[in-house]
Amino acid sequence: MDMDMNMNHMQMEHEAGTSYLWLIIGAVVLLLSIAAYIWSARTQKSVLAHMKKNERAVIKKKTRSIRLAAHALLGVSIIAFVLFFMQGAFTKYDVADLNAGAAIEVTDDKYYGADHTEEPIQYEMTIPTSGPHNPHDIKFGFYTDFPGYPYLVHNLEHGDIIIYYRENASDELKEHLKYLAKFRKAGSGILAVPNKDIPEGSEVVVTAWTKTMKLDQFDDAKVGTFINKYINQGPEKIPASIRQGGGTM
Repeated sequence: MDMDMNMNHMQMEHEAGTSYLWLIIGAVVLLLSIAAYIWSARTQKSVLAHMKKNERAVIKKKTRSIRLAAHALLGVSIIAFVLFFMQGAFTKYDVADLNAGAAIEVTDDKYYGADHTEEPIQYEMTIPTSGPHNPHDIKFGFYTDFPGYPYLVHNLEHGDIIIYYRENASDELKEHLKYLAKFRKAGSGILAVPNKDIPEGSEVVVTAWTKTMKLDQFDDAKVGTFINKYINQGPEKIPASIRQGGGTM
């Protein structure tokens, strides 16, 4: 893997580390707040019955302070959890920021139609880039199971990019594909999918609508160039405001 890919890994690890730090902080502070509530309740219940009026006032004041501290800790834990779940929500994964400008060899595939059907489909191509497909497409992202060509072809129709990888791909490549699968352009996105149909001698196959690029070794710049050139170029473009995160399944 080249230096740019390693830099992307460092960025991912930094983002993940910061995100999980907020989760840990939130969990610890939440536990402390619960402990404070329990201590306050037990202290007041077990002690007040055996004390005089003036002594009770002192204890009540202390338990009130403990409860206030518990409220504050609970608030901090909620903020930490919100930060965890919002981490990366405002991060922009713009395809223009990907490595690009590399020379690429892309096959212009034959067009096999674009009808919708829920019947079994026999594709003309081993890895189809057009043709009849299921009425439903699927979400953008990294997949560990093969969802089926009828869904994936529908994604291509909407301008998505699909990166097919081998099931025995290295963990480093899989992590990088998870990173690439976060990128978007308008209403189109990227899917990384394991595929047993990748031809011998190729490490990955990258597809768009009627376009195929086979790489004997993953090349970050070539994949970035392909994405920049063909994402959101399908025959059916759907605005991002409607197609948030991809398809219906």
